Parts: sequence; structure tokens; C-alpha cells
Amino acid sequence: MERRELFSSLANSFSKKEGQESIIRPPYYKDLDSFYKECLDCDNQCATFCEENIIVIKEDKTPILDFSLGGCTYCDACANNCPKEVLSLENKKRVNAKFEIDILKCMSWHQTMCFSCKDPCLDDAIKFLGVFRPSIDENLCTNCGFCVNICPSNAIKIVD
Repeated sequence: MERRELFSSLANSFSKKEGQESIIRPPYYKDLDSFYKECLDCDNQCATFCEENIIVIKEDKTPILDFSLGGCTYCDACANNCPKEVLSLENKKRVNAKFEIDILKCMSWHQTMCFSCKDPCLDDAIKFLGVFRPSIDENLCTNCGFCVNICPSNAIKIVD
């Protein structure tokens, strides 16, 4: 292996490729392996009963959350209707995602008044310094994702 190939492969393993989807599961699972064991022959009740219609069934027949469609209200409908008990109320937790504001894309960080991300945030987790420069308070954020698809400049991203 040449040096260029080595550095290229290392860089690719550490950086997420543009367009690569994040795999974010509904917040009611005990372990990730159960998705691959139990969901393969399921009739996708979790997606059918999702009030926000953000549960999408991937090609491998496992459910993921798609925040480009909306956010999670933690309504429990997916867990209540999971016939295989992969999703269960006893395993309820926050969505396993972390959100960040990309200051290079954010209109408020570039002196344009925009409160699009703050308005849908019921937990008041998005704080502004004056009327500009928003940031997400991780202590208040419930990882619901309602701020993601509402942002006009796609500045809110999911980080691993």
C-alpha cells in the first residue's frame, strides 16, 4: 500500500461522506442487535403508528428516524404497537443523536435574524447571544429533532 492510499483510507474512515445517512433508531430499544433479529419479518407497525411519520423502514427492514420529515414527540405509539417488542416502553430513553449548529451555514451567525430553530423547540434548548449566534444547550435538548427540518439553511446537523 502506498502512502497516499494509506492516508486516503484513514481520512475516509474518520469522515462521514456527504449524503451518507445517519442511522438513528427510535428511542425505545434495548439493544441494536434485536433490530436485525426481529424486524426482518415484521409488518412495520412502528412506522405505521408513528404520529409524526418520521419512522422510515430501511431496505434491510429495520426502522430509523428521519428528521428531515419532522421530530419525535416521544408519544410511545411505536413502542406500544411493536409486535416483536424490539421497541418497548420499559426501554424508553432519549433519541440517540446529538445536534449541532453549523455556524458557517446558519443565517443568524451571519447577521440575519432567524429564529426558525428556536420556535419549534419546546424545551427552550436553543439559546441566542442577543439576537444572533444560536447554540444548543445539551442539558436542555431532548434530541427530538424538530429543529432539523425547519432550518431554512440546513445548518442543524446530526453528529456522531
